[in-house]
Amino acid sequence: MSQATSQNQFTQGVKFEARSGALAVIALVLMSLFSLGAAALLFNSDPKRTAFSWLFAFSFYFTLGLGALFWVLLHHATNSGWSVVVRRQMENIASLLPFLFFFFIPLILLREKVFKWLTIPPGVDPIVDVKRAFLNEPFFLIRIGIYLVLFGGLSWTLRAFSIRQDKDGDPRWTIRSQGITYALLLPFALTLTAAAIDYLMALNPHWFSTMWGVYIFAGAALNSMALLILIITALRSQGYLAEQINVEHYHIMGKLLFAFTVFWAYIAFSQYFLIWYSNIPEETVYFLRRNTSTWWYLSLFLVVGHFFVPFLFLIARWAKRRPTMLCIAAIWTLFMHLVDLYLVVLPNYSGPRSPGVDFKLSDIVCLLAIGAPMSALFIARLSGCALYPLRDPRLAESLALKN
Repeated sequence: MSQATSQNQFTQGVKFEARSGALAVIALVLMSLFSLGAAALLFNSDPKRTAFSWLFAFSFYFTLGLGALFWVLLHHATNSGWSVVVRRQMENIASLLPFLFFFFIPLILLREKVFKWLTIPPGVDPIVDVKRAFLNEPFFLIRIGIYLVLFGGLSWTLRAFSIRQDKDGDPRWTIRSQGITYALLLPFALTLTAAAIDYLMALNPHWFSTMWGVYIFAGAALNSMALLILIITALRSQGYLAEQINVEHYHIMGKLLFAFTVFWAYIAFSQYFLIWYSNIPEETVYFLRRNTSTWWYLSLFLVVGHFFVPFLFLIARWAKRRPTMLCIAAIWTLFMHLVDLYLVVLPNYSGPRSPGVDFKLSDIVCLLAIGAPMSALFIARLSGCALYPLRDPRLAESLALKN
């Protein structure tokens, strides 16, 4: 790379042109209006079932945002060089978390229809009574506020520092980002675990798993990387980042996708094996419900589709160096993440006498009702700054990446 080319890449930012995504934004806004209206009608006709569909959709996008925030934190914690040119898109995804919390409002309003522990008076259920220090309504609402402040504030702060560095090139923004990361990495992990318990594990207050936070984290990290691959490829297909991101970056993203596929499977199997081996009723209730009736077929599909299929697909080096192949793997991974969260959320609605899997229109409508406006906001974030950090101290290393 010549000195002139290197200097040009340092100083000339690739900025997303608003008109490039204008038609997409219009389509997404129309889809948002339609799907939000349909969701309102479904909430009116069947509030409880729609609330569970809404939680399923919210959890999907929430985990993607948390996963993106994790990758930003990991970049700063390890002073990573390879990820500089893709970090801005991680920052853009994570910065949507404050907006996403607005979509939790319907679940707050209908919280007693979703979180049944809220309807159990003290003294009625000994297991719930033992957990009252954590499972009580005031503390639950306070924790939701903490999640908003920590996740939203952290994502916005790190992105703001990165954008300021684009303007003045001051390396102190990198040092400050690292300092914030070192200070809040452990609180981030603990808060992510608490959120996983609040939103998902507490749907059945009798059940518990000490590995639950790690399980949700594994899915979040894996699928946010899959989303990053798709976004980077979409931008490159439109002529952006073609000179900054090459096959070497794809190779590393592919390796991380492969690694977290294995990590997710390891955590999922470990959780299942430990609960099966100990055979404690309060623990086995989770898998008993999901291993009966048609839930069993969906569980089996999850095992095969979330691990064996992507494992065999990504194990070859050549597959991780081809954007088309990686995008196929990323789309499949995101689809399996939907299946995973569906199995986490919906059996809690069905009840012990349910015939099994019962897909509803609300499941699709809620995904669109949250996903369409969030996608429109993401495109707006794209045009608000350069598509990669212009003056990061390790930009030259990222541009010259070799595996």
